[in-house]
Amino acid sequence: MPTILVKIPHGSFPGETRAVLIRKINEAAAAAERMPDEPRARSMCWVLVEEAAAGAWTCGGADVTAKLLPCTVLAYLPAGVLDDASRALFVAGIHTAFEEALPADDRRRLATSVVMNEVPDGAWGVGGKVWRLPDFARSAGYAHLQHLVDAAHAA
Repeated sequence: MPTILVKIPHGSFPGETRAVLIRKINEAAAAAERMPDEPRARSMCWVLVEEAAAGAWTCGGADVTAKLLPCTVLAYLPAGVLDDASRALFVAGIHTAFEEALPADDRRRLATSVVMNEVPDGAWGVGGKVWRLPDFARSAGYAHLQHLVDAAHAA
């Protein structure tokens, strides 16, 4: 169950390209987290896209957005869901999502930055309750963590 905050320069992914970007980010997260392709599980992946105003995004103190398309992703994930291989898959998948959604007429060099913030077990609240990794595994259907669901039911 990631919560994914996406920051892009204003107007960089208009119309249908925005919808493609969100869909591809969801797909990348689901693949990395080994979520099943079912609506209930996929509804656990939240994506929020925010646009930075023109001139507000600088690199080295200069607005370089005429030549560079900086895109930042801050992902919040329950600790224990991703291992090193799935982290690599997550980062590569997010970058590919931006590449595939990029408007055909945008010739700027794409620069992505993905930060994965792993939330410690028991430090995430959902619907007014504290959730632990077995709760996430049950709701998101993580294929590799279903043994936690079974163990929680047995206890």
